[in-house]
Amino acid sequence: MLSVLLVSPRQGAAVAAAEYRDVLKATGLEPEELTQRMLDSEDAVIGDLSEFDGVIVGGSSLNVTDFEYGPWQRQVHEELTRLSEASIPTLMVCYGASFLTYAGGGRVGRSHPESSGPTIVELTEAGRRDPLSANLPERFTSLTGHTENIERPGRGAVVLATGPSCPVQMIRTNEWTWACQFHADMDAAAMKDRMDFYFDYGYFSPEDYAAIVAHLPSVDTTWSRQVLRNFVTYCAEHNSATLQPQLEKAPVG
Repeated sequence: MLSVLLVSPRQGAAVAAAEYRDVLKATGLEPEELTQRMLDSEDAVIGDLSEFDGVIVGGSSLNVTDFEYGPWQRQVHEELTRLSEASIPTLMVCYGASFLTYAGGGRVGRSHPESSGPTIVELTEAGRRDPLSANLPERFTSLTGHTENIERPGRGAVVLATGPSCPVQMIRTNEWTWACQFHADMDAAAMKDRMDFYFDYGYFSPEDYAAIVAHLPSVDTTWSRQVLRNFVTYCAEHNSATLQPQLEKAPVG
């Protein structure tokens, strides 16, 4: 059985539960295959990863571009740094794109924020070859909402997708770590829930709320959520490739 960890660097039980449901639906995993751990305080840790085949890191209300970091954000950064060095397949969503860029010496700014709602994602040549995006259309729609964005990728990062409203939509920073700026975990219902939780966080104008929500069902998220399903497939194949040599060396009888 596959075992995937969902790390949620956010505060609030209700929004965390909604994120778990969203990821479960988007990945196609069964509840017993997805475990959630919270990074919601200055004492929270991700913990042991040995039982997992891969890790998905959800979004966060934090911003890399904030002038000062409090104890909670510093702890989140420490834990995500350890995770990115742990040699386990990892996919980070939204905030993770900013974090990996910041940690890799790139530049994060607020030059291309995107209000909550639809966005267009366009694969690069590298994206057309990557295992998480190789079977996707070269151009597809997704849902998004962020106040900061990657302006210059960090050391060793490969841009897998761009877009007309945000120049970096997906990156790979090493052999086992990816991040997407768009919300690969969301469909229309998930986006509405997230907008309700973060109504006054600056992701959209409150005056536009009704119009945005009314338009969400028309946005096709089939291919953006396929990124998560491709990641799960990658984790299963990676686990199989790692396990086979161990089985071959194991004593028989």
